[in-house]
Amino acid sequence: MNKRATIGDVARLAGVSTATVSRAIHTPDVVSESTREAVQSAISETGFTLNIAARTLRQQRANAVLVLVPDIGNTFFSEILAGIEKVASARGQTILIGDTAGDRTREERFLSYLVNGRADGALLLNGHLPAGVRGAVVSVSEALEPQEVPHVGIDNAAASAVAVRHLKAAGHRRIAHLSGPQNNILTRQRIEGFRAEAGPDAPVLPGAFTIASGRAAADAVLALDPRPTAVACANDEMAIGLIAGLAAQGVRVPQDISVIGFDDIAFAEATIPALTTIRQPRLAIGERAMTRLISAIEGTAEAGAEILDVELVERASVAPPA
Repeated sequence: MNKRATIGDVARLAGVSTATVSRAIHTPDVVSESTREAVQSAISETGFTLNIAARTLRQQRANAVLVLVPDIGNTFFSEILAGIEKVASARGQTILIGDTAGDRTREERFLSYLVNGRADGALLLNGHLPAGVRGAVVSVSEALEPQEVPHVGIDNAAASAVAVRHLKAAGHRRIAHLSGPQNNILTRQRIEGFRAEAGPDAPVLPGAFTIASGRAAADAVLALDPRPTAVACANDEMAIGLIAGLAAQGVRVPQDISVIGFDDIAFAEATIPALTTIRQPRLAIGERAMTRLISAIEGTAEAGAEILDVELVERASVAPPA
């Protein structure tokens, strides 16, 4: 039987110390790219694998993290989860996904994993930190009020303003906003950015971040007087639903009304017309959140929020007003 490769074998082949190999595996941000590549090449060549079970016993850790998601069926979360899993897998961590379904009782049951040792830390995508929760916790995408833990996300107000500026650059002045659920921090932040550009009296219509609520909003959009020539939606699902609702009433996008979304989910480019939107770097958000959580577990976390840049994606749902 071939001898199992050791970390020393990797170090010799990569031309570095065993400590450097350990840092390249567990905290890759602290070593250079060339060193990471050399270590990864040596790992591949030697067939070295981490002994996760032994490390778990030695460190008295679960080597598992909890990820709380408010709705596992929401396509927005898929890329964030992929980014989390990418980093977790590379660092020998297992992720436990808890779908809270908006239920605080389920949320508290999942968070008990932090108390009973089944998870070493938690990533919160649900916008809520129950009282008494302690330990390694990072909020993701949806900030907390107050923000008591490290956070990774975007500047929602600034991103919403980018959407409105794009509509204004196309010539629109009568612009409405289709918002999310009333008590959601993302809703408030995106309304703030919308009104900063569109004006304090620009109409804001209620929505629920769902395709159905976007479709239902078509009647309200068409009932506004004066009728808007463009609608900035607080997420892509509502924009997709709104386009369908307008089409059902014979209103064309973008010839009659322009529509811009927010998020750039996978379906955005497949709608007819293809949806102009604000792209969130969701994969990168997941990667950075998981990296920061591991740092928190290891006691090296930095406080505060990490804000990533968004991108305007121009497709076919925005045109100059008729």
